[in-house]
Amino acid sequence: MSKTSSMGRGMMAIIAVGERHAEGHDGGTVAEVAARLEKDRSQVSRSLKGALQEGFLARSGDRAYRLDWSFLTDAQLVTEQRLRTDGLTALEGLATETNEACFLGVLSGNSTVTIAEHVPANADLVGSWLGRPYPAYCSDAGQALLWDAPDDEIRRIFQNVDFVRHGPNTPASVDEFVGRLEEARTRGYSIVDEEAEPGLYSLSAPIRDFKGEVAAALQIVGPKSRLEPLRESHALALNSWRDWLEARVGGTASDPTAAS
Repeated sequence: MSKTSSMGRGMMAIIAVGERHAEGHDGGTVAEVAARLEKDRSQVSRSLKGALQEGFLARSGDRAYRLDWSFLTDAQLVTEQRLRTDGLTALEGLATETNEACFLGVLSGNSTVTIAEHVPANADLVGSWLGRPYPAYCSDAGQALLWDAPDDEIRRIFQNVDFVRHGPNTPASVDEFVGRLEEARTRGYSIVDEEAEPGLYSLSAPIRDFKGEVAAALQIVGPKSRLEPLRESHALALNSWRDWLEARVGGTASDPTAAS
């Protein structure tokens, strides 16, 4: 019990230091953190020293505690590793439920790149997409990867991009892309309907990391004739495995296998 409460106090102290950074301060002294938390200085001092020893905080000559940003780098590396390991588990589970090809993609400039895939034998897709870039404005993962991006950032990403037609429904402009993204946000997942190529249909959802930022997109891809009639059930499976994978990289906990 005491260990748990001690850990909780330590996390509160770290968060308080982070809040001071967010307000423009260069960390905080014991007195400043104690005042923010309205806690006893000696208790806060012990919490800050513990966080210092664990590598979450650094201390400067003026006795102020600051976040040690190196731990964020370590956490980012763990996220990337889990996307490639637990991501395969999510892809296999999603492909088993839907019997369609499933992919995990990331954003690279104005393109998307597949970092993991699971393609059932009957998926009717030839070749591998691993490591292959595709224009984000019409790719299966593009909308999901730009899910949280403000309009001005999206326009900046596509400012030098020609919206070349890849399928009958490829967006013709950034305005059209933004409009479809707004619809996807309302729906809760994206639908890319013959935008990447004729006859191809996909569903996709964003995967957020421990910082709350979109780190990847989980996708179901297949022939429109087969996938569109099952869109609602496939969307449930997609969101379930999205939640599971997010839990592995820092998001909310959810296990789609728990009900089985």
